Amino acid sequence: GKIQKGERVLIHAGASGVGMAAVQLVRLAKAIPIVTAGTQEKLKATANAGAAAGFNYKNEDFSEKVLAFTQGSGVDIILDCVGGSYWEKNLNCLSTDGRWIIYGLLSGGEVHGDLLARLLSKRASIYTTLLRSRDKEASNGCQQSFTENVLPYFSGGTSPHLQPLVDSVYPLHEIAGAHRIMEDNKNIGKIVIEVPA
Repeated sequence: GKIQKGERVLIHAGASGVGMAAVQLVRLAKAIPIVTAGTQEKLKATANAGAAAGFNYKNEDFSEKVLAFTQGSGVDIILDCVGGSYWEKNLNCLSTDGRWIIYGLLSGGEVHGDLLARLLSKRASIYTTLLRSRDKEASNGCQQSFTENVLPYFSGGTSPHLQPLVDSVYPLHEIAGAHRIMEDNKNIGKIVIEVPA
């Protein structure tokens, strides 16, 4: 998304492991993280991690709230793991020349409506990616950028300090239970599975 200082970034599933990391990385870039989450507890956790604003997608229209928060200008970047069911609200609160990054399809990939015309009217861009292994060349570039630009902020002496948020740790033999917690959307942060040596 080539984030710039001062840009506003909407992060869906803001209390997930990826979402909590994104909030911190957006702050590191001196941009403004705005999140969606499904409970007040999750919104509080994202605020503690540095989110400037958060909206409960279950009981309020996040696009209207985002537009109100940004005084009508919308967000410059959307990090979207939800997909199809959010397309209209995403486009509603995406600014002109905004970037919409899709990295998951929790609600499916099917879209009904005039997506392309609305996207074109905003001169917006859609980027897609999967959070999976990449070929060696692409992986090396990502690793080098992460090592140089992000990794130093995980050590104790740097400021701001990045902190991974771990919701829970399960032994490998309890992986089914850990997966149920994730499927039920009960975690805040990462669920870690311990693999015996």
